[in-house]
Amino acid sequence: MTDVTKEQVLDTLKTVRGPDLEHNIVELGMVSDVFISDAKVYFSITVPAERAKQLEPLRQAAERVVKEMPGVKGALVTLTADKKASAGAQPVPSPAAQPSHSHSHPHPHPHAPAQPPRAAKIGVPGIGAIIAVASGKGGVGKSTTAVNLALGMLANGLRVGILDADIYGPSMPRLLKISGKPKQIEGRIIVPMENYGLKVMSMGFLVDEETAMIWRGPMVQSALLQMLREVAWGELDVLVVDMPPGTGDAQLTMAQQVPLAGAVIVSTPQDLALIDARKGLNMFRKVEVPVLGIVENMSYFIAPDTGARYDIFGHGGARTEAERIGVPFLGEVPLTINIRETSDAGTPVVVSDPDGAMAAIYKDIATRVWEQVQGSPQRAAPAIVFD
Repeated sequence: MTDVTKEQVLDTLKTVRGPDLEHNIVELGMVSDVFISDAKVYFSITVPAERAKQLEPLRQAAERVVKEMPGVKGALVTLTADKKASAGAQPVPSPAAQPSHSHSHPHPHPHAPAQPPRAAKIGVPGIGAIIAVASGKGGVGKSTTAVNLALGMLANGLRVGILDADIYGPSMPRLLKISGKPKQIEGRIIVPMENYGLKVMSMGFLVDEETAMIWRGPMVQSALLQMLREVAWGELDVLVVDMPPGTGDAQLTMAQQVPLAGAVIVSTPQDLALIDARKGLNMFRKVEVPVLGIVENMSYFIAPDTGARYDIFGHGGARTEAERIGVPFLGEVPLTINIRETSDAGTPVVVSDPDGAMAAIYKDIATRVWEQVQGSPQRAAPAIVFD
């Protein structure tokens, strides 16, 4: 059996009529880049934000025809709301043809707020709080911090899940020693993987580890929101989101579409890392997401043979920065062989050595983060307009 191609997928999608019932969704420019991996097809359909719910049958039809293609094992199709959707939205019937209960405003009223944040207020049923763990740059141990923070919260008695939002470089399958593919149940809902009592979702479960992800912004947004909203998380007190480094599409998607309880910033002590950490912190502040605090990772090194302490990257920079900008300092995590070895082995230190000094540090940070969440109500983030 020959592999299905992008061209074949697009030809098949030409059988799906657009909202105007005259042109197909490919001709209308509504289909994003098509990505194919392991015979699974991924793409999004761009629609006007105010018609997303109304056009759900269109998404279902596109997904159905692709799944029926020979050689296709599955399809992940999502709707993407974008300001530039006007190219595909122009042939849509006039506002007069829309139901009277619609809250859309095709022609902005002079006194109406621009781009009302409709989708931004939608949470995830069953999840009490969503926390983003972010860093301004890679290589600061953010994912290791995120997984041990989540396990620390679990050890403190909370019901916890973790979402790996790093589409390009997912690390949760390895950090938590989880392999295999998640099951899909009725209604296209995915059952999260689980280990150590954590419910986990990651793009790493859906594609091979060595597959190069070359998605553009809309595809990242679609995949991230599906992994967030179309997963059977059950009842959780908190969902920890391991963000990719930097201030790109994943962070903006979470800030725009999800009512985050807040963000934890991870940095190492040196000035260069702190400069990048400030960028991440400022991004969350600009989109009105509370910053729960800063963690100084690799704060110091403890020699395994002598127990001597060395400030390899300097020390105290993150604490000083937290004091300077007026956010909580959540704690110092040393650079130790134990943390590195347990992370590489998929047995995070909080579960492999639960009574050890390193686990105690993460549990203490988890306690401080949860205290910040409880004292800081969730906010619905504003809509972000891309020009």
